[in-house]
Amino acid sequence: MELVFIRHGQGYHTLNLPESLQLRDSPLTDQGIKQAISLRETFPLTNKDIIVISPIRRTLQTAFIWSKGMECKKIVNPLVSPRMFPQKTKWSTLPCDKMMDSKLIEKEFPDFTLEGNWSTELWSEGINTISEEGFSILGEKFIEWCKQQNTETIYIVSHDGTITSYRQLLSGQRLSRKDFPEETGWIKIKI
Repeated sequence: MELVFIRHGQGYHTLNLPESLQLRDSPLTDQGIKQAISLRETFPLTNKDIIVISPIRRTLQTAFIWSKGMECKKIVNPLVSPRMFPQKTKWSTLPCDKMMDSKLIEKEFPDFTLEGNWSTELWSEGINTISEEGFSILGEKFIEWCKQQNTETIYIVSHDGTITSYRQLLSGQRLSRKDFPEETGWIKIKI
């Protein structure tokens, strides 16, 4: 099986750093929309494909635009929500990385399914500030969940820190912020 981690398109939260990190519920910019459209050529989807999406507006929009008109499975899962990298135990989640309310996701993205087998706390807080040990446990559960999906490829639309955390977990290598993918950049990992 192959996991294809894709970073979301450009969001408004990156346009005026560090002030723009204080934006909550930041959507894609016009450039981010173009990047999401370009994923159609890079990764043409079929109705057999599965996309797992972080519960953040910019990732949901990226997946929505990329998969428009395609009847593939679109699953929102908090185990691919934003994660700070490297982990700083005393830091808190930035406003730009606060997850959308599940009811709002269901209303605005009715074709997406929320993966509901996770705790209420995970749905509200995500994986951003959990310890490395806690992430390893949940990350392994997510990988097992992926293996149970009975498909050859799962696309995961997520965030630079989250993607790098999963890469580090799966490879056993120490990575750094230099290993972050660019906007709509992608990493393939066989599991």
